[in-house]
Order: sequence, then C-alpha cells, then structure tokens
Amino acid sequence: MDKNWSKVLDKVRDQVSYVNFKGWLNPLSAELNDNELTIFAPSAFVKETVSSRYLSLLEPAIKEIYGENTTFSIKVDPNKNTPKEVVESEPEEIFTPDIPSPMTFGLNPKYTLSNFVVGLSNNLAYAAAQAVAQNPGTSYNPLFIYGGTGVGKTHLMQAVGNVLLQKRPNIKIIYCSSERFMNDLVQSIQTKRTGEFRAKYRACDLLLIDDVQFISGRDSTQEEFFHTFNELQAKNSQIILTSDRPPQEIQKLEPRLQSRFQGGLMVDIQNPDFDTRVAILKAKCAERGEIVSEDILTLIAESMPTNARELEGKFIQIVQSAKLLGQTLTDEGVRRFLGAPIQTTQKIDHKKVIGEINHYFNIKTADLTGPRRKKELVMPRQITMYLLYEECKLPYERIGELLGGRDHTTIMHGVEKIGEAINRDREIQRMLIEIKQALQG
Repeated sequence: MDKNWSKVLDKVRDQVSYVNFKGWLNPLSAELNDNELTIFAPSAFVKETVSSRYLSLLEPAIKEIYGENTTFSIKVDPNKNTPKEVVESEPEEIFTPDIPSPMTFGLNPKYTLSNFVVGLSNNLAYAAAQAVAQNPGTSYNPLFIYGGTGVGKTHLMQAVGNVLLQKRPNIKIIYCSSERFMNDLVQSIQTKRTGEFRAKYRACDLLLIDDVQFISGRDSTQEEFFHTFNELQAKNSQIILTSDRPPQEIQKLEPRLQSRFQGGLMVDIQNPDFDTRVAILKAKCAERGEIVSEDILTLIAESMPTNARELEGKFIQIVQSAKLLGQTLTDEGVRRFLGAPIQTTQKIDHKKVIGEINHYFNIKTADLTGPRRKKELVMPRQITMYLLYEECKLPYERIGELLGGRDHTTIMHGVEKIGEAINRDREIQRMLIEIKQALQG
C-alpha cells in the first residue's frame, strides 16, 4: 500500500462516523503509479458504496496529499486489502455491510432513477419520485407508492434516497421495513430506551418505510408511527411509504393514519406491460453485458406477463442455463425452458378459429373485427385473441391486424384476461373446451 494513503484516510476520518469509517473507508488501500492513484476495495459492494457516497470526501484529501494533477479510480481486489487498525476513541459498534441497517446505509446504491425502466405501468410513480428528489418535503409529502410484489416500489423509493444522498452527503436518512420499525419500538420499550428510539426516527430528513401495511392492527406501533409522522411532517422532512394496497384498503389501519397517508400523493405501480417488459429485458442485457436477439427478448416478454422481479429472475436463469450447457439461445430452447408450446408447422388456421367463434356466439366477422364496443362482443373477442395466440401461435401484432387493426397491448390484455379466467371461471372453461373440440373436429 502507498504510504501516503493513510494520510488521506486521516484527513477524512473525522468527517464520518466511527462505524462508517471502519466499515467503508478503513478497508481501502491504494497504489500510486505516476500520477494515477488506484484505490482497491475488498468487494464490489464496498466499491459501489464508496463510489456513490464518499468520493466527494476523498477527492479533496487525495488532491491535497498527492497533488492536484493526480487522477484516481476504484477497483475490486480482495488480495490487496488487509484491515488496518483504527483509533478506538469511540465505543465499538457492530458493522454488517451485508445486512441492511435502518439508517442511511441500508440504501442499495444499485437503485437509481437512471436505471429504473419507465413505462405505462409506472410513469406516474416515476414522475412523482423525480419531483420529490428535486424538492423533498414540499412537492408531495407523504409520497405513498402502492402495488403488487416485484413491481419496483422499493427500487423507486430507495432511488430517491440515493439522489438526495448524492446531493447532501450528511443528510439523515432512515430506510427500513415496517417490521423493523415495530421491532425497534418493542426493543426500546423492553430496554426502557424509548427516548432514543424517538430521537432516531424523528430526527431524520428522509424517512423511507417499506410495506407499511404491516403496522395495521398493531395499536402501539400505529400510535408511535402517528406521532413520528406528525413531527417529521411538521419540520418538512420527506416521508415515502410503500404498500401492497392503497391506504383505504388496509384493514385495521387507524382512520387518522389513513387520512395522513392520503394527504400527500398516492401513486400505484402495475405489472409492466409488454413494451415495458421488453425494455426491462434490454436494460438487464446492457447491465450484464449480454447480447440477446430482439426476437428472443420479445418471446420471453410475451411468455411472462408478470412483475419485473420475476421477469429479470427468469431471464437470468435462461441465459445462465444456456451458458452452462454451451448452447446458443434459440426460440425453441427458450420456449422449452419457459414451458411454452414449441412452434410447429401444424397450426390451426386462423380463419377456422374466427369462423368457429362466429358460429359459436352467433355473430358476424364484421362484429368481431369492427370498432363496436358492445358488452356482448367483449367476451367473444377476448376468446378469439386467446385462441389465435394459444392455438394458432400467432404474435400479438398479427392478431391485432386480424381483429381490425387493434393495438398489440389490447390483444395482450385480452389473452391475459382469458388466461386468468380459465383458473376460476367454470363457464369460460366450458366454452373453451367446446370451441376447441369443434376446431379439432
């Protein structure tokens, strides 16, 4: 290690807490080659954290110690990092970088606004997050983001925290789940340290609470959260909450909390639509340095009308499986992996499907493909979409053309609607069985 690096660390030691210095900065080492300083981090996690949070502190010290012309970069090399002793002037605290703490450094630096894929299903939530990041405490307070699992609520919430942390390195941020909030409260009561609990949660500039729906039905937790909420809002500290449902649908949530949650901006995030799913897969390819054809990405996106997390997970599985087997990604291989029907030359003719639908529901082709939106035409059209997709193996765009030039998102919605109904609606099941039997006759 370069002998002057310890002088850099001494310069910044007093500008961060003991625990954060010990956890993030002390494990770093450095080597100087000409005027280029290479800083070595023991892991990618430490590198990401130092890069996103401490460069503004390190850069002036590096310039002062090594000279204004010195450039520097951060690399991962566990072999060049041996923990150094730090002055034990403060009480020893446990530092666990791999376990999110309820303070600022529970934020994941990978969650940023720039890598959040925006589409029709989340554009309002994204715009709201941008506004809050620009004007915390004033634009929308609280910001209440709700939606199903894996749709990006936590990503968006933490991205706001990372933007503000970048702007103000000394900002006080608390990020935790509602369960962590409850556990901290219970522990503070048991150890008679509720004053410390309140001082911590009510002194922050930004409070991020994940899955706030879980405080419902817990009287003491709701009472404490109510007063915490009021105090933070009174001093214009920003509050961002996530939930799997809107406040009015959270059972056993106190009316006064429901009212406060609804007092800011409530935005929902839905499962990504087809175009957004394709965009997510393209972003994942770029992130991982993978080269995958547009056709394969389209196939995966069409076959998985699901949330972003599951989509990304399945994509990684597909790519890694192909690599392990030494295979190139093909349409047939992806279909086999997804359990989707493999394309064959033996398809049912689309004209036969449309003709059978007309006969079964006693309607005309003009009704099926025309612009009329009568209620009695909705079901036949959606069943037609489903059968053209499942039995004829036609892509959404082609089905849209056959049904009067309808948009592929409309077709996708219709296919998903019938696909979901099959599992719970006996009448739909009966109709599909009868129509399929007629098609095979």
